[in-house]
Amino acid sequence: MSNARTARLSRRGLLAAGGVLGLGAALAACGDDDAKSGGSASKKGADSGPWSFKDDRGTTVELDKVPANIVAFTGVAAALYDYGIKVKGVFGPTETKDGKADVQAGDMDISKVTILGNVWDQFNVEKYATLAPDVLISTMFDDTGTLWYVPEASKDKIAKLAPSVGISVYDRQLTGPLQRMWELAESLGGDMKAAKATDAKKRFEAASERLRKAVKANPGIKVMAGSASQEIFYVSGTNLSIDLEYFKALGVDFVEPPEKAKAEGGGWFESLSWENVDKYPADIIMMDDRTSAIQPADISEATWKKLPAVKAGQVIPRSSEPILSYDKCVPVVERLAEAIEKAKKVS
Repeated sequence: MSNARTARLSRRGLLAAGGVLGLGAALAACGDDDAKSGGSASKKGADSGPWSFKDDRGTTVELDKVPANIVAFTGVAAALYDYGIKVKGVFGPTETKDGKADVQAGDMDISKVTILGNVWDQFNVEKYATLAPDVLISTMFDDTGTLWYVPEASKDKIAKLAPSVGISVYDRQLTGPLQRMWELAESLGGDMKAAKATDAKKRFEAASERLRKAVKANPGIKVMAGSASQEIFYVSGTNLSIDLEYFKALGVDFVEPPEKAKAEGGGWFESLSWENVDKYPADIIMMDDRTSAIQPADISEATWKKLPAVKAGQVIPRSSEPILSYDKCVPVVERLAEAIEKAKKVS
């Protein structure tokens, strides 16, 4: 992505095109985001109504019965799938060029869902209508209520076909959106008392405690969150990103670009040329694992290969858009905990 093109993109476009994103109510020792999450849900059985859910825009969706025909952003659909809720259609990164499931599709069998759009600004409204949707669900990466991956040009047509639910993943800790997705899944008929769900929540809490202890046991380790495109290396600050805000609350020491440097990236990230990729010293580098970003194994820039963390093999994946189920967020936390436990001070 060239600097000129970057300047022309909207903030949403910047985030989707490979800029570093973030990955609730935090664990008690990490603070409480209840004030930010808001909302509530109610239902009367998985197969009968009425059904209502108050989303993070403060909008309450009310239906005569629990939604059966659900269309969702791919990552949301993947989270609901982990709680036993299946959707009919998805939009957002779902299928890779070789026909495999995108990382954001989680454990879903993508051959059993209708893909309405696989890339940014793609959404087949006509096909969406044929699904007779009861509700559309997506995340939100700003405070204006903008639904992620719903195209600006067709949002009004889409809105006329079914009510929508928005779960905020903006400027809060990971545990808030996790809890909100849990509430949403429960309202849709998910069995949240099932061992699969409750065990995953316990494992997440254990992983979080492991990360907290790892930071204390190996102090001074500096972590940088990065994302790679052909011409630009993005460095994310912890502010706004749900995963980084949570990790910081657990004690992780991150590279923090100054606010002025992040202005072009809407406050999310600083854009660096590959010649300046060594601007910030780091012992561990977390790299954006989305298919929109170049993966570490495919980076050929000499300046990248000279970075101390790269030479030391201290580069790990980062789920910039974590799937909001506890099961999928356990490895997100454990991966960083293990990296800090094993890290050597190289910066």
